[in-house]
Amino acid sequence: MSQHTPDLPPELLPLAQMPLLKRLAARFFGHGLTRLRAQHRASWLHGQADGFRSGHTAGFDYGYKEGLAEGLEEGRQVLLIRDSRSTEHPAPQVDDLLFDDWRLPLTAELKKRIKADVGRLLPAHAQPSAAQWKMIFSDTPSTSVVAGAGAGKSTTLVLRIVLLSHYLGFELDSMTVVTFTRESRKDFIQKLIEVFALWGRTVSLKEARDLVRTFHSRILPMVRSLPGFERLQAFETLSHRAEADDDAQGNPFDLRINDAQRQQLNACYHNLYQRDVRFRELIQPLSRHALQLKELERDHPDVQKRVAVTELAAQRDEELCDAVEDLWFRAGAWPIKGIEPKRQRFEINGSIFHCHGYAPSLDAWVMLGFDPREDARLSRPGAKLSIRAEWAVKRTLFQAFCRKPLIWLESYDASKRVVASMAGDASAGPGFDYKVKGELGSAPLLDCFVAAAGFIENLGLDVSDAVGRMSFAQDDPDRYFFEALSRYWRAFEDHLLDQSPPIMTYNRMFALFSEHTPENFKLLGDALLRPLSHLMIDEFQDVSPQIVSWLRASLREVRSRGPALHVGRGAQRSSLLCVGDDWQSIYGWRGSSPSYFMAFNKQFPSPTTTRVMLTDNYRSHQHIIDAAEHIVRAAAAIPGKKAKASGMPRSLSPVNVLDRDDEGLALRVEEHYRKGDSILMLYRKISDKLLIEKHIQLTVNVDSSLPYDARRLRQMTYHSAKGLQADAVFLLGDCQHLSSSPYKNQVYRMAGLGQDGDAEPYDTAQKDEVLRLAYVGITRAVQHCYWYVDGQDGQAANGPKASDRVAADKPFFADHRRVRKG
Repeated sequence: MSQHTPDLPPELLPLAQMPLLKRLAARFFGHGLTRLRAQHRASWLHGQADGFRSGHTAGFDYGYKEGLAEGLEEGRQVLLIRDSRSTEHPAPQVDDLLFDDWRLPLTAELKKRIKADVGRLLPAHAQPSAAQWKMIFSDTPSTSVVAGAGAGKSTTLVLRIVLLSHYLGFELDSMTVVTFTRESRKDFIQKLIEVFALWGRTVSLKEARDLVRTFHSRILPMVRSLPGFERLQAFETLSHRAEADDDAQGNPFDLRINDAQRQQLNACYHNLYQRDVRFRELIQPLSRHALQLKELERDHPDVQKRVAVTELAAQRDEELCDAVEDLWFRAGAWPIKGIEPKRQRFEINGSIFHCHGYAPSLDAWVMLGFDPREDARLSRPGAKLSIRAEWAVKRTLFQAFCRKPLIWLESYDASKRVVASMAGDASAGPGFDYKVKGELGSAPLLDCFVAAAGFIENLGLDVSDAVGRMSFAQDDPDRYFFEALSRYWRAFEDHLLDQSPPIMTYNRMFALFSEHTPENFKLLGDALLRPLSHLMIDEFQDVSPQIVSWLRASLREVRSRGPALHVGRGAQRSSLLCVGDDWQSIYGWRGSSPSYFMAFNKQFPSPTTTRVMLTDNYRSHQHIIDAAEHIVRAAAAIPGKKAKASGMPRSLSPVNVLDRDDEGLALRVEEHYRKGDSILMLYRKISDKLLIEKHIQLTVNVDSSLPYDARRLRQMTYHSAKGLQADAVFLLGDCQHLSSSPYKNQVYRMAGLGQDGDAEPYDTAQKDEVLRLAYVGITRAVQHCYWYVDGQDGQAANGPKASDRVAADKPFFADHRRVRKG
């Protein structure tokens, strides 16, 4: 650093800067004055200046160094603080988890003790596998268990309850085990009582029934706890006879309308029809469309065959009209009130035919048909054809060539329904059947309303809101159907609540306690929520969006109440364990979806979760397993699934795929029955069941005479067979998605189901579901499986079938069909 010299007056300049003589004189005189102790002002000033200068220089040097060091250090500290602090102010994150972060208190010593007790108390064949122990010992708040067919999940689930109750001290009234059907509930209750008895604990039938429930029997007490709803009845279980058990129904989704339910449906229809002008306007085109004779294409084989006799048929038409009217008159079915009995001439291909009357309220002409209960051999005097055959020719010609509004009454009963409806009978409904596009058959209009509303609500949607978001072509009668449904369904719910005691559908109950209405949970006492603290749900792949919303809302409320819900109890906090198999999801047609099980962690967010794969199959041999999995593997599924046969080794029999042969099928059934095998006969259509019963009537009669537990032959639909098994399984009919459903595709998209951009998400889901249905059917077999398929299905001959997945080159299939799809 350079020397710094301050600016000084000349008299104060340092000696070194003065002329030599002055410098010498100054030193000489200064020295003398000093010795004389005299004061020399200039010298003092020079000394002061020297001191100032040297002090300033030294101070500057020291201060610079110290200041530089301190400044650098302070600068570093300031920079460090500024770099570590965010200039943003983020809000706290939202805790959207359904469970607290906790674990079951399972120590290594306790697990060892439980395993020892199970080894001592259960037989060797019932000892859990490593995967089953993982399910039993899961200590996380949520657990999903992928359990394939025959995985032995029931015993494992019972042992889970033994762990919670017997070893951890959880009260049974803090738990709920959910099953879907009456039969599965009954079986599980019995198994629970038996296993607990092995541990020296008596569980009463009431305790077991309170623990093992259906979803519907859990929601009903919630709604009944609300003021004014103490005696509420469920529409689905409504009956003229007293029900001993509110949850005794087998499957609330599978609704077949009984007399008590129809009485309520018809009464609401009658009242709404009288007071709602728009509803009346909507019913008219629906009834005309439904009752109108359905058209036939002119190149249809029946038309081509009968058009040649048009002129001959016209010549005898008035006599035919007389003969048919006589039959209706003798049956007391003609004339019909509301229909004017007058003949109307129609020209068909240049020939004149006649109808029987005119219905002013429907603005349509009326033709009387040949009632199927009449003798088919009846004929007019001198006629070569029977009345029925003549009528069939006329009907075909009108279907092909008549374009006027024409109602063809097929039977005396059909006429009674029309009469009652037109007369405004309060006990009568609309009086006609309707077929929604995509459904396989027609049904009474109000039954169609119930089915469509049920599907929409199972998807977690409101009927009126969903209808308002639908769109149809201008000339599509479904446009009128769904507008009428919207008006009717709101009126029907109000009508049910006005009854004494009030009535409500189960879907409406679930909607009251869904994620859309969390405030309603504040009306519930702790006693109603505590049983939902530890939920164990079987067949979870069959849940609907409506049920999922209720489950999530319930679990969220249980968590929000916190320790107050569990004061003084052994069971604390909450947990969810779900057992399912996405390959066995076969109820999509009623609104269920496997997507909630497949995306379990996303749908039921938890701090930690456990995934268990139960791949051992204790029911079937490996060929049965491999054949079923080969069929279903083309469907979307949870990855990594591959089952293996467990238990005692057995001989391998391929799945036999055969052409439809009712006599051959009957011979095989009798053969297995004589051998003492249990038999399951599964069918898709009731007509197949009735046809086959004719061939195996002797076996059916023998078996039905035995006590129920000793019977070895059971006949049911594919869908009804879940959870069952038999030594030999006979499958009648292919598994095929037969028709597209425009309205279901629309509401599927509204519910957020299916892939983005898929215009037909419901149809896509159903194409996977038919593969899963075949999987369910095949995996009922313990040893033998025979699959009889028709060569062609008239309803959808070219559509994909599950049997298309049969691989003749695989050892687990034996394809005996004469003609196979190339």
